Amino acid sequence: MSLLNRTIKEIFPQDSELRDSAKERLDQLALPHWALGDLMDLSIDLAGMTRSMHPAVTRKAIVTMAGDHGVVAEGVSKFPQEVTPQMVYNFVNGGAGINALAKQAGAEVIVVDMGVNADLKELAEQGKIINKKVGLGTDNIAKGPAMSPAMATRAVESGIDVANELSKRIDIFGTGDMGIGNTTPSTAIAAVITGKSLEELTGRGTGLDDEQLAHKIKVLETILDRNKPDPKNGLDILAKVGGFEIGGIAGLIIGAAAHKKPVVVDGFISSAAALIAITIEPFVRDYIICAHRSVEPGHRAMQEKLGCRPLLDLNLRLGEGTGAALAMNLVEAAVAVLTEVATFEEAAVAGADK
Repeated sequence: MSLLNRTIKEIFPQDSELRDSAKERLDQLALPHWALGDLMDLSIDLAGMTRSMHPAVTRKAIVTMAGDHGVVAEGVSKFPQEVTPQMVYNFVNGGAGINALAKQAGAEVIVVDMGVNADLKELAEQGKIINKKVGLGTDNIAKGPAMSPAMATRAVESGIDVANELSKRIDIFGTGDMGIGNTTPSTAIAAVITGKSLEELTGRGTGLDDEQLAHKIKVLETILDRNKPDPKNGLDILAKVGGFEIGGIAGLIIGAAAHKKPVVVDGFISSAAALIAITIEPFVRDYIICAHRSVEPGHRAMQEKLGCRPLLDLNLRLGEGTGAALAMNLVEAAVAVLTEVATFEEAAVAGADK
């Protein structure tokens, strides 16, 4: 049996008894009923995910996966492909947005080379990144499939490998991405899985103007017409229109769910990976926390398909895992509400009149 199939067999829904216990306690807290709103809903989810009334979330990691995309040749990005490996070095050197925000959240940043079109062996040998390279970037999806079916499976299983290894010392995962051009495959994935139109889903990525945006939509039309991915087959979608880092993030989400660990899904690219993950195994939904709503217009439709509301809406569009890092502060707050706020009885406070 393959690693992917073995892992899927370990994924179960949240524990309903722990969810009920958490709700029972939250209903009795010494404050107006459900006065902390979405934080209290998140408390219930965390209890159900972790099977605990004291969910462990202190050991945090943002796993930022990097890969290049052949579709950049179609002029869908304002930045050249060379930026991907340059940003990997920036992550390693601690100078990126994710480094600052992860530090603030008390999370470590773990960088994974899933398919950067550059030789990063030295960084891997120094232990500064994890080498899971599937290839030197995907093929141009405007001309044909992104990768072979075997590569798609390998990308997902590489993400599972990372989750399996890190789960020994990490309580909660955040997803992150780096890959010039990756909003294009992510939009293609969103179109296939949500069924929404490309006009509704396609955004400006790294800052396209109106003419460039119209060109991007035409390229996406060509991509979907040429590849015709099966909307019910996550691996087929990944192979035909995805990316190596998108597959890796999908695998990380699947692996985290198998270990009953919460996974905070970042922005547009991470949400595309989450859509792949739930298409492969729907129960993965029970372990996903949507960090924020991106500026990318298709993000709302993606999150509706995932069945989760974002914790934040700050007009973010950086990726890297920055939104996930910010949201981890709220995850810790939700645990504090569940575990530290006294009930009316514990606080000797009179409850509301019935």
